[in-house]
Amino acid sequence: MKDSGIKWIGSIPDTWNVIKVKYHCSLKGRIGWQGLTTDEYVDEGPFLITGTDFNVNDGVINWDSCMHVSEWRYDQAPEIQVHNGDLLITKDGTVGKVAIVTNIVDKTTLNSGVMVIRPKEDAYETKFLYYVLKSEEFWKWFHYINSGNTTISHLYQHDLNHFYYAITDRAEQRAIIEFLDQKCQQADVIIGKVKEQIELLHRARASFISRGTTRGSAQDCQLVETRNRWFPQVPPNWKVMRLKYACEKITDGSHFSPALQEEGETYITVTNIHEGKVHVDEGSKILAADYEKLVRAGCQPAIGDVLLTKDGTIGRTAIVETNNYVLLSSIAILTPTKEVLPKYLQYALDSHLSQMQMLDSKGGSALQRITLTKIYNYFIAVPPVEEQRNIIKHLDKKCSVIDRIMKEKQNELNILEKQKKSLINEYITGKKRVKGYA
Repeated sequence: MKDSGIKWIGSIPDTWNVIKVKYHCSLKGRIGWQGLTTDEYVDEGPFLITGTDFNVNDGVINWDSCMHVSEWRYDQAPEIQVHNGDLLITKDGTVGKVAIVTNIVDKTTLNSGVMVIRPKEDAYETKFLYYVLKSEEFWKWFHYINSGNTTISHLYQHDLNHFYYAITDRAEQRAIIEFLDQKCQQADVIIGKVKEQIELLHRARASFISRGTTRGSAQDCQLVETRNRWFPQVPPNWKVMRLKYACEKITDGSHFSPALQEEGETYITVTNIHEGKVHVDEGSKILAADYEKLVRAGCQPAIGDVLLTKDGTIGRTAIVETNNYVLLSSIAILTPTKEVLPKYLQYALDSHLSQMQMLDSKGGSALQRITLTKIYNYFIAVPPVEEQRNIIKHLDKKCSVIDRIMKEKQNELNILEKQKKSLINEYITGKKRVKGYA
């Protein structure tokens, strides 16, 4: 072994070397002036790959979730027209998701949150670099250049060009790829079982929420008939109403994409809303001037508002607890009336019936998008405020138990995924060798 001279790599076999990405790869992304807005998404046309379309386990693209853009937008940026075999990496939101493009079905381009990495020459196997970018080698470098700040949510093209990684000859690369394909497949079976358990817990949670937001907190309750197809029966003192009547205001965030910065004010997208909360520390950064412009445009929610994701991944919710950020238009802002408590509204939107209305309103389109007009007209069942408080108390108690178990399962999943990442790291840096190369 010899010292690689690179802090995040350490020792490597004597026959290995380190190379810088820019000498053997070309990196391409959508430049600022070509930025897309959600208003430009269409039902048919060239595919648009966004960060939400990456299947993290398999390292492939989920074509069913992709948006579409016009032919003009596709032709505008030939350098990011995607082909089979291209290696992609996300650079905004959830940084560092990677995929190799396969089974491309039509013309395809990228949104501004994704970069394509292509070899300049035959220096490496694409799948080898794919494993490098999934390993601790990459993440140690990423946190090193950001001074250990794990909240950085942007990968700059300039920085990635200067990423050093360990490499061996192509014959050993292929042997490593074959070995890791087999081991990762085995690990993914175990990981998949834990994910299935988490999914079952999610379903149980959703079942409790649906029961509470259609029948109330009592075990047995009298029901009356309605003429609403979504809520055919409700308790007698409940109202079935459209969201536009349950809310004082329903709007959304910015319809233009401001330039992202390394530092600045916080800008929240769909990827920053999960587990029922806004993860402000994961948000992107924009210039103060752009931030103030968006505040004036009404893209800053108020404390107590309920957020609903409406583009890409639809149906996630969160209650605004702090509002030191602005939003992208892919997030709807719902301000409930005094008749509706924010937490009850969140539970109602999380219910199976609300989620089904969202899916139904997509009208069979492959486009993962719901409009404000559609949101206005979704129905929820609203009990008196005192009953809402009882339902919230009941659901908080039930969901807290499930959430605790889910957290334990999530920790187990994190450990398994960390072990997988460590295994990859040992072999793509030569700390361990495949048979015949030791």
